[in-house]
Amino acid sequence: MERVLDLYHEPYDPDRPVVCFDESHKLLRDHEVDPLPAEPGAVERVDHHYDRNGRREMFMMSEPLTGWRHVEISDSRDTEDWLECMRQIADEHYPDADCIRVVLDNLSTHKPEAFYEFLPPDEAREYLDRFEFYFTPVHGSWLNMAEIEWSALGTECLDRRIPDEETLRDEITAWEEERNNRETSVDWQFTTDDARIKLNQLYPVSGDD
Repeated sequence: MERVLDLYHEPYDPDRPVVCFDESHKLLRDHEVDPLPAEPGAVERVDHHYDRNGRREMFMMSEPLTGWRHVEISDSRDTEDWLECMRQIADEHYPDADCIRVVLDNLSTHKPEAFYEFLPPDEAREYLDRFEFYFTPVHGSWLNMAEIEWSALGTECLDRRIPDEETLRDEITAWEEERNNRETSVDWQFTTDDARIKLNQLYPVSGDD
């Protein structure tokens, strides 16, 4: 926990960006009956019946200090999908960075050794030499600032029925571009000192001799 918190309070370094990564999903639901639009004296009315159109996995990448974020959408959420996101971060978003520091949770698919499972050894080593991984503790997902982006995406974009993948991609792309254009950053205030005071129950206590 303290390793992540200390990282958040380091000065911004474009050669060593801090990228928060997290995963979620969206259930695709279409209306069986078209909603009745809002009118004077009445809100929009939506029938509670709907058609199920599956779900899509979403991968959030965000750099809190610069106000950049990007969401990838996939049919699956396995180790290869995670690895592809890491390769995209390195090759497309931060090709000139000396070291990319990634904050993420301990999901079983988040395995640095996967680079060796799916890539030739030399290529795997080149990628791993460019990454540092900072794993949040169990039950500590709130330490990942990508959670803040999920909250914004949910309330500003996905708080309604999305019928299909094309609509999902269009809506997320529009949200992403608008939020990136505003360079909406995160001013993280919680520190290691705060954790030692407010979360002291998470620290081991030495017994009496």
